[in-house]
Amino acid sequence: MDHVSVQGVDVPALGLGTWRLTGEQCYATVSAALQLGYRHIDTAQAYGNERQVGDAIRDSPVDREDVFLVTKLDWDNRRYDDVLRSTEASLARLDTDTIDLLLIHAPRPGVPVAETLDAMNELVAAGKVEHIGVSNFDVDRLHEARELSDAPIFADQVQFSPYWLQSALLDYCNIHDVLVTAYSPLAHGQAIDDPVLEAIGRRYGKSAAQVALRWLVQQEGVCTIPKATSHEHLQANMDIFDFELTPEEMRRARRPNKGKALWGMVRGGLPF
Repeated sequence: MDHVSVQGVDVPALGLGTWRLTGEQCYATVSAALQLGYRHIDTAQAYGNERQVGDAIRDSPVDREDVFLVTKLDWDNRRYDDVLRSTEASLARLDTDTIDLLLIHAPRPGVPVAETLDAMNELVAAGKVEHIGVSNFDVDRLHEARELSDAPIFADQVQFSPYWLQSALLDYCNIHDVLVTAYSPLAHGQAIDDPVLEAIGRRYGKSAAQVALRWLVQQEGVCTIPKATSHEHLQANMDIFDFELTPEEMRRARRPNKGKALWGMVRGGLPF
């Protein structure tokens, strides 16, 4: 497993996204992922599966300190007191003393981001959260958050795939040592049978999906959190660190098409 180094912290470049995983399926998937070597698990208050994620990590032979655990504040938990209350609840559900990375799930009009960040900073000071960050923030909103927060903004989690490029955001994050976490890296399945990605993959004996994931993690400062449920797909997603795309293949893979990415999002629904 490769790692991304940000602010002196090594984060596994590939993680497991758990959106839409619930109940026994969530527990079983996280357990299997940890057994296969995943050490980066992403959840959210809105997903309704923090308890299953926490149970799987607790029951795994993997030490909790070896897992980079991420969760996110729900839409209704942005006021100061709500941030503190809901994070305490997340800690209890996740059965952990500390959350490695707590994110604001998406911008919310009507609640000053400064208020949310002040509470998140209190959680950092109390040792209940190791790092804080944001999700679905563009460059301007990310810059504002960085200006307002005493604790460094560690990450911005955004939709990022060969169809939905994040060039301006990635440049900004690389300059300011902020992690970019790519969710929906396969564009809700749009990349799985992409003929260009398939053609690139044939040279390495890899699938189109593996090429899309490799394209992401090969970029500076980027990790990705694809969702998978089957053992086969969990393993396939892990098998992206034994080949490297050429500069020409990296260029061929990137084909901006927000229409295609948005259609995939419409089919899959919003993850927040």
